[in-house]
Amino acid sequence: GPVAETFRVIQGAMSEEYVRTTQGVFQFELSGEEGGTWYIDLKTKGGSAGFGKPPVTADVVMSMSSADFVKMFT
Repeated sequence: GPVAETFRVIQGAMSEEYVRTTQGVFQFELSGEEGGTWYIDLKTKGGSAGFGKPPVTADVVMSMSSADFVKMFT
């Protein structure tokens, strides 16, 4: 679906430079289609993104519909 595809693209764009300069973990609580907990970890070496809770405590937690999430990242 569109949320999973957005996270696949984000994961593919990860770089050590993004991790080094951002140093943040973002958790998304999405409602609607493909809802649930998703994350972007730009703090842990290598970075990661995907479904579920982040590997470390989130610095920011955002709640929104999955449709708004996709709009935000496109």
